[in-house]
Amino acid sequence: MIVGYDAAELLDIACVVASLERANWHGAAPYYKVRLATPGARPIDCGPTVTLHAREKLERVTGPIDTLLVSGGIGSQDAAADRLVVAHVRRLARESRRVASVCTGTWILAAAGLLDGRRATTHWDSADQLAAHHPKVDVDPDPIFIRDGNVYTSAGVTSALDLTLALIEEDNGADLARTVARQLVTYLQRPGNQAQMSMFTAAPPPSDGLVKRVVDHITGHLDADLTVAVLAAAAGVSERHLTRLFVRHLGQAPGRFVRQARVEAAAHLLASTSLPMATVARRCGFGTAETLRQAFVERYGVSPAHYRLTQSRTALQGHKSAGQEHVRDG
Repeated sequence: MIVGYDAAELLDIACVVASLERANWHGAAPYYKVRLATPGARPIDCGPTVTLHAREKLERVTGPIDTLLVSGGIGSQDAAADRLVVAHVRRLARESRRVASVCTGTWILAAAGLLDGRRATTHWDSADQLAAHHPKVDVDPDPIFIRDGNVYTSAGVTSALDLTLALIEEDNGADLARTVARQLVTYLQRPGNQAQMSMFTAAPPPSDGLVKRVVDHITGHLDADLTVAVLAAAAGVSERHLTRLFVRHLGQAPGRFVRQARVEAAAHLLASTSLPMATVARRCGFGTAETLRQAFVERYGVSPAHYRLTQSRTALQGHKSAGQEHVRDG
């Protein structure tokens, strides 16, 4: 059962529906019966050019329900402030085997009290605000998706695909999940603990001039000595003061930022070049391929070799050429 509302994100809903339909085509047992419920069964606007029609009134849906999934979207906070929507989600959660949200659908689960005392994730851009509004929720902005008991939360938009593949694997095994992934031409079924955002594209430059200068130095000299002592000396401040500035403006200590910068740069080189692993490691300041491997697994949940195999341009082109299979029209 998918819960939608006005200004829900179409991709949040479509990723789930398409994945479960493909699973049905390839023998999911039991068969997934996908339903969409909205308040009053009203059509919902999913952007200025798309209206989605629902067949079921949220108010009249009853259990038992296998999986209750709440979509995200720019209307999620309005939905979370709607007492009737929240009350019905809370009611249906009690009648469901498992409960899930996609992207900012987390706001609605949090408003219903379903995430109190639980670890949860959401779109990285909404995580700080969610944590401030719902202090009883342990908000972790990094993972693609999180399972805490029978409650699942996922990150932004297309992470709905990762979450649904994980649910399919949980229900039917890894073979069916991989088959569905191939049918959807998604090249990597990402593990839930993979980081959901790139530091080079997600966050604006720090507003503090000193921190910005240090960050620019780090990203431009990844193969140099970037210990806190060296960075602080170059900036003309104490190690303690530099650490305070980094935590205040970037939310993490200098050492953690350096490690993140290096592994992000390594991911870029792995996907865009054919450089040997040892060369990538040296260029990004890891020293050895093994040190790179350890940092990469910690950050992304997969090895550098696996990442290159599935994400490099050459690998993706070869996979696409080999994977053009006939799929019946849905």
